[in-house]
Amino acid sequence: MSGEQTLTGPDLTEGVALAEIAEGSLLLGHAGGEPVLLARRGDEVFAVGATCSHYGGPLAEGLLVEDTVRCPWHHACFSLRTGAALRAPALNPVACYRVERRGDRVVVAEKLTAAAAAPLAGGPSAVVIVGAGAAGNAAAETLRKEGYRGPITVIGGDPEAPYDRPNLSKDYLAGNAPEEWIPLHPRELYGELGIDLRLATRVTAIDAANKTVTLEDGRSLPYGALLLATGADPIHLPLPGGDLPHVHYLRTLADSRAIVAAAASAKHAVVLGASFIGLEVAASLRARKIEVTVVAPDALPLGKVMGREIGEYVRAYHEEHGVVFRLEDTAVSIEPETVKLKSGGELAADLVVIGVGVRPNVALAEAAGLQVDQGVLVDEHLQTSAPGIFAAGDIARWPDPWSGQRIRVEHWVVAERQGQTAARNMLGRRQRFDAAPFFWSQHYDVQISYVGHGQGSDETAVAGSLAGKDATVTFRSGGRITAVATIFRDRQSLEAERAMERGDGDALEKALSG
Repeated sequence: MSGEQTLTGPDLTEGVALAEIAEGSLLLGHAGGEPVLLARRGDEVFAVGATCSHYGGPLAEGLLVEDTVRCPWHHACFSLRTGAALRAPALNPVACYRVERRGDRVVVAEKLTAAAAAPLAGGPSAVVIVGAGAAGNAAAETLRKEGYRGPITVIGGDPEAPYDRPNLSKDYLAGNAPEEWIPLHPRELYGELGIDLRLATRVTAIDAANKTVTLEDGRSLPYGALLLATGADPIHLPLPGGDLPHVHYLRTLADSRAIVAAAASAKHAVVLGASFIGLEVAASLRARKIEVTVVAPDALPLGKVMGREIGEYVRAYHEEHGVVFRLEDTAVSIEPETVKLKSGGELAADLVVIGVGVRPNVALAEAAGLQVDQGVLVDEHLQTSAPGIFAAGDIARWPDPWSGQRIRVEHWVVAERQGQTAARNMLGRRQRFDAAPFFWSQHYDVQISYVGHGQGSDETAVAGSLAGKDATVTFRSGGRITAVATIFRDRQSLEAERAMERGDGDALEKALSG
């Protein structure tokens, strides 16, 4: 997670010639012992911290978009004018500096203090957010950043305050990230922001007509605006032995802790499912020197989502790291020390992790009479069929402008960005959700970045070398690009995202031809 940068480039407190900063370019330097990024737009020059507040990505390698800069690693976006984090996954700002012009030189002066949002006039009488995950947390934060001062209640079934779920299958599970990195914010921040965080609590009913929610203890809460961000739960396999103590699913921090504890003494792990979660778990357990076998009915891992080329590459790369695959096979039972396969084989297993997908939690929305069809149906502003009720994250099925289809995706960054957009629309902003879906998957030292929605694609093309860890894979349907996956081509991934957001097919083709 740490992306600390050695100080390089000019000392910006001594200044640089304006001519050294090309129009529309970024220049990395330092000031006061910290890396600082200069960006030029016309006659304006901005100075912000050069390290992304999410996982420490190098913003100097990112993309300048109008008066913002986007991080190359996970596509966070920051304002060059204020340093504010404008788009997830970054939630915290970067430093912003005053810039002086001294003749033909640009000098970075002191850090600026961020101005607090002006209190918002009006807005809903109270906001209730059901779900304390990615979307719910982002929405609550955004409401405060936008100046809303009314009551905000966030209700979550998990006993933990909002945390970084993607890390549960990656560095945290591998033993490379301490638990103090996992919370999205210190617990006390929510109190400071006036956010009533009710954890280990469930909503049992919604009364859309009277604008109330009922909690499991029978109490009710009124709302002026409601956000449903109930997420998804792992699909459980009805296997004999599936409830044995060495069998685990991974969704929550408690789940990841349990696997970490089990891994301390495990020697042979079996992962059921070649999903992103399953493969990230496999990589993390290999980092702990545990023997790992992946069992899945698919002919290739990730083949249905990522295509044959990436599927073959991912399989080969995991095999290089010692993972054994038993594909086109399934488990029929789990024993105390083994997993029995449909093929008749038997695998040693003192640790079993099941990762075969998730199912969106739409029961609450359905019972409230909201329109549900493969997810909770929302409009371009993420409002459901009931006025004043919004949905975001894993449950939301929205009209995606790039694909022209209603889609529902289970990506962390999408959930956070939808939470941010829903919050603004609760305040009457009428902001269209047009962000291109983005996610990343980590496999040892390789990150696969994916932009768009390639479901149903009928053609894939590889540029570069997957084996050489320098590649772009383009997915098309009917000749039109639907999604782009990259390995160590971060700039191209950012450019693809930007072109999709603008609905600019020509710009997308150009970005991928470079």
